[in-house]
Amino acid sequence: MPRILPAVACNLDTNILTACLPLLEESRVEAIEWSFDALFKVRQVPGWFLELLAAFSKEGRLIGHGVFFSLFSAKWLPEQETWLQQLKETSAAFHFDHVTEHFGFMTGRDFHQGAPLNIPYTPSTLAIGQDRLQRIQAACCCPVGLENLAFSYCLDEVKQHGEFLDELLEPANGFIILDLHNLYCQLHNFDIAFDELIALYPLDRVREIHISGGSWEDSNIMPGRKVRRDTHDDSVPPEVFRLLQIVIDRCPNLKYAVMEQLGNGLATEDRRTVFYRDFLRMEAIVNENNTGRFTDPVDISFLPPLSDITQPPIEDETLYQQQLELSAILETADSYGEARQRLDRSTLAHSAWRIESWEPYMLETAISIARKWAAVAR
Repeated sequence: MPRILPAVACNLDTNILTACLPLLEESRVEAIEWSFDALFKVRQVPGWFLELLAAFSKEGRLIGHGVFFSLFSAKWLPEQETWLQQLKETSAAFHFDHVTEHFGFMTGRDFHQGAPLNIPYTPSTLAIGQDRLQRIQAACCCPVGLENLAFSYCLDEVKQHGEFLDELLEPANGFIILDLHNLYCQLHNFDIAFDELIALYPLDRVREIHISGGSWEDSNIMPGRKVRRDTHDDSVPPEVFRLLQIVIDRCPNLKYAVMEQLGNGLATEDRRTVFYRDFLRMEAIVNENNTGRFTDPVDISFLPPLSDITQPPIEDETLYQQQLELSAILETADSYGEARQRLDRSTLAHSAWRIESWEPYMLETAISIARKWAAVAR
């Protein structure tokens, strides 16, 4: 089994870089995960940051993490074509050991300025996702993977997610980023046991693990119900470290364990100190596992034979209109009650979206997420 490398999500953000600096100075960071598309619109990137990326790239220790592609947009959009071209250029400048994206589609009118939310698990969405993954792989010429989703509308979606990921990744021989805080969100929000949920994931596909923190949100429509949100703005909960200890030796092809936190959660020295300690705790768990891990010089590549993509992108006009309709409802409804009424009158009613089974507190959360991202986009 490959040796696991402790890593950080390190982007062009003053707070993140300040928090990571002591770890870099102590040579504890063995790989960097870079959200490359966050810089697609930045005209001037500091030379010292490019040198940092180049140093890890040279050693084969740079991994790319996309945010804004919107994998399941049912219509092929000009922004996606541009995104792929920029990824191709970035991959020529830096060597990525692998590239990943988020699961779901982005809310918002153009699906590139919103929140990543779930989609119905149908043959159509499966075909669209497989098509998009192969296009990403053709652009970056390296292994590609997807991160498990933190948000779902109902328990059935949670239980279907692992199998759908497996089918989705099969044609590209892709891998999974198992985000343990995302898993923690699902465990809490749907009161499902860890052993039951983890058994539904193809753990042999896990090449990377994320650990991070988040926040709690009180439900207004269900007093006493707290929803766990994947906001990445707080320290790692003890439960997530416990999940890491349990899962790490069940993933035979795991190569990276990545600490994630957004810069807005690292604005003070105290918060950065906690980040440092969290990394050391993650590092200790990784090193303990590496001690008993068999060393195999032949790492599983997750690369299928590369082939040219000649067919046009797969699209589904009905699904696209439903995505637009859902985005508009989530972003503009004045209340949960209004959103529920508009959904019941929409084309999503009695469809593969199965809106009738959505948990009220999760629809309420989706509205909150969509509004937050819409406000940021404005």
